[in-house]
Amino acid sequence: MLVKTFSSTVFGIDATTITIEVNLAIGVNFLLVGLPDSAVKESQQRIKAAFKNNDLSFPGKEITINMAPADIRKEGSMFDLPIAIGVLAVSNQVHKDKLADYVLIGELSLDGTLNPLKGILPIALQAKKEGFKGLIVPEENAKEAAVVAGLDVYGMKNLMEVVQFLNGEGEFKPFVVNVVDEFRRMVDDLEVDFKDVKGQMNIKRAFEIAAAGGHNVILIGPPGAGKSMLAKRLSTILPPMSLEEALETTKIHSVAGKIKGEKGLITQRPFRKPHHTISDVALVGGGGYPQPGEISLAHNGVLFLDELPEYKRTVLEVMRQPLEDRCVTISRAKFSVDYPAGFMLVAAMNPCPCGYYNHPEKECVCGPGIVQRYLNKISGPLLDRIDLHVEVTPVSFDELTNDVPAEGSMEIRKRVERTRQLQGNRYHERSGIHCNAQMTKNELEKFCRIDEEGTKILKNAMDRMGLSARAYDRILKVARTIADIENSDTIQSSHLAEAIQFRSLDREGWAG
Repeated sequence: MLVKTFSSTVFGIDATTITIEVNLAIGVNFLLVGLPDSAVKESQQRIKAAFKNNDLSFPGKEITINMAPADIRKEGSMFDLPIAIGVLAVSNQVHKDKLADYVLIGELSLDGTLNPLKGILPIALQAKKEGFKGLIVPEENAKEAAVVAGLDVYGMKNLMEVVQFLNGEGEFKPFVVNVVDEFRRMVDDLEVDFKDVKGQMNIKRAFEIAAAGGHNVILIGPPGAGKSMLAKRLSTILPPMSLEEALETTKIHSVAGKIKGEKGLITQRPFRKPHHTISDVALVGGGGYPQPGEISLAHNGVLFLDELPEYKRTVLEVMRQPLEDRCVTISRAKFSVDYPAGFMLVAAMNPCPCGYYNHPEKECVCGPGIVQRYLNKISGPLLDRIDLHVEVTPVSFDELTNDVPAEGSMEIRKRVERTRQLQGNRYHERSGIHCNAQMTKNELEKFCRIDEEGTKILKNAMDRMGLSARAYDRILKVARTIADIENSDTIQSSHLAEAIQFRSLDREGWAG
């Protein structure tokens, strides 16, 4: 006798449906084939114990289980439930009529309890795509799976509830989430706000430009100047995520196991702040069984690297390709996995080891050449991908005690949204370009033309301030964004002048 149940496995951030074929024959044996790993093979012991503790019978015959497609390696404990149901169905303890309609996911405890798992959202999306009626998952994963409309999601506490559901015993209702209402309710629920920041008007202006044009930023300033506080608030002025972006972001966090039971959908742009001791694999993703890294968890949001020179050079260098391509490819001998990595980079650093170079009040104690060696820890190719270099100065006492309310994130976001909409209209025919920071040489020549006066200003700045050649394109991109914020069709001299001042690290002699 042969019975089929259906499950799923996650590869990258996408799922593949797995057909589990259970055959009962004469003899006494348990055979599990189809490239299962150790966790899958150990399911036999968990299933036997769960059956015994719930007064279910484990057949004393030869049980052969095939997991198809047989050429895909099956990993993890999520196959416990579909294998157990297949064994019960083939031994006539569970009705077979509903098995073809549902994808089953769940890890069994020895008492039959279903434990939560990661990667549920991509599994639910694939189940809907392939026309399944519903999904049976552990109770803690139900809200995450129910984000997918048009799919009946049943959150079950234990194996016996699944048996009762398939046998038509008891009343079970699918978990319902109104995704659109929840998304609209939470999309503007900000945990931090720019109105909490006293002073620092030039930094707020730089962040508005960065958010409006999708530019990467590096903040240089002494300890306690507010670099981290400002960086945490950048995601609050980015345009709110669309529902499609929210689903994509949630998929990545689901695969990484970052979704909490009470939170089905990520509605706020991610803000990731890895410690400077992070490894290159943890940052970009990978491992024996590849998992998304911090740059993918920051997809559609902000990646903040504090104390940038303290990161290992190899860690920083592996970011160069994802910054350009907005995705990262993890390659192994037999396969490769692509993870999205479309993030805004915000870096922060002290100007020198002691932290007080160029400080208005405190004296730097670093010896000759130390400041330059400190800055040289950051490679030129990485700096080449950062458009805005912003010097952060300490906030004065008068600014700290000023009671005048500061402009909030929502007010700044409105201007950013308008500017992004303008850029969206400009680049709608250009694939892969959504904002000014992504412009290629062709777009620069078409949309960033400057007049004779602007050319003189730019040439004079490069000659007198010692700006590097690589700063030229970056200045034009930032100037284009400033012009867009002011709703100007052309780049004016004032726009270029403001863009030039955001190239601190390109100035000759800046570090002494």
